[in-house]
Amino acid sequence: MRPEQEGVTVSKSASFPRLPALALALAIAVPIASQELRKLDLDRGQSMLKIVKSEIQKHYYDPTFHGLNIEERFARAERDIEKATSLSHMHGIIAQAVLDLKDSHSFFVPPQLTVKYQYGWRMRVIGEAPYIIAVDPRSDAAAKGLKPGDAVLSVDGRPVNRRSMRMFKQLYYRIRPVPAMRLIVQSPGGSPRQIDVAARIERGKRVLDITQGEDIWDILRRYEDISEDYRTIESKDKKILIWNIPSFTGDEKQLKGIAARLPRFESVVLDLRGNPGGYLALTGTLLGFFFDRDVTVGHLRRREGEPEPIVAKTQGDRAFTGKLVVVVDSESASAAEIFARVIQIEDRGQVVGDTTAGAVLAARYFPKEMGGEKVILYGISVAEAEFIMKDGRSLEGAGVTPDQVSRPTAADLAAGRDPVLTRAALLAGALVPPAEAGKFFPYKWKD
Repeated sequence: MRPEQEGVTVSKSASFPRLPALALALAIAVPIASQELRKLDLDRGQSMLKIVKSEIQKHYYDPTFHGLNIEERFARAERDIEKATSLSHMHGIIAQAVLDLKDSHSFFVPPQLTVKYQYGWRMRVIGEAPYIIAVDPRSDAAAKGLKPGDAVLSVDGRPVNRRSMRMFKQLYYRIRPVPAMRLIVQSPGGSPRQIDVAARIERGKRVLDITQGEDIWDILRRYEDISEDYRTIESKDKKILIWNIPSFTGDEKQLKGIAARLPRFESVVLDLRGNPGGYLALTGTLLGFFFDRDVTVGHLRRREGEPEPIVAKTQGDRAFTGKLVVVVDSESASAAEIFARVIQIEDRGQVVGDTTAGAVLAARYFPKEMGGEKVILYGISVAEAEFIMKDGRSLEGAGVTPDQVSRPTAADLAAGRDPVLTRAALLAGALVPPAEAGKFFPYKWKD
């Protein structure tokens, strides 16, 4: 996130600060296969570590670092780097030192891999336990019999739950992608079984140039399968619109175009499940379509200075005044959580689904580079402000508790049913069977 892109109100001249979900951004690729490290590599690792530490010390919103002894923690990381056995191991040591801050928006951005790993399956925490929600039919996972609805008991011998999901993603998607994983899964009504699943590996260029001007969400969309595609379903009587918003990173013109249609309907269901956040300018714009007045969302509290108010400006007579239902789950994060909580605080509608991610801080991304003829780009995202909602509470680590808790069962996932969307549609005034709702917004795999 660039400092000049921050702002305090939603208008043509200012925007919300960006609150990226757990993220990754890189510009120049270097080989990161397991290999004996040269002294040059170790020196570079130590340099990265020192710069990462310096940015945290200068910009982190909590001067106590949540009780973490920064000097001691990074001194330990410095010693560990001397024993690193590969580049990915070394980058993992740096990443772990940052993760020990235990917040959702501070993370190390390592040099990019020269190969891309497509695992071919997605899991999501439902309640406290992870389940397979989608399997790419072209993948080895599908060939081995992995199916939606399978409970994931462990990955490579380690259990995954709501608390450890962040570490899982950091390790397997950003720091040390692996060519294969060993899963212990259990289908509804079945016994635990072991599946060894291979990834599809796409080899890229040794050096990958990324256009100047891209931001962290541009990188995420390319490597994290974050969708920008808005999808809508209208009820047969044209009275209810169900709108799937997979992220707040899409085209603002398109979002405004759909939002401008809302007054035609009596009820609107916004599906924010799996939405990791994005540009809060879009979030604020969308909020403006549901209020006939400006709404104070909350404020940013940095290490120094006065709290900074955040206001969403109304769209005036273009605002939708009908019934609103918002659907969320454990992967609704950051800007998506803020949107849902504003709807609750202002008593504007009902929130249905699962407790959200609890990943709401304001962060700034600091791109870095080193090297001469071959430049290596890396970076550090630092949580520089705490986001306090209008009610005086922070959502970080807590998330949004839905007004009506509704979760799919393993059997629902296996059968392709969506009882959560059925519940939301019923609140909006429509009767949609779970089997029909399950066909509305299928998971979209990249080609």
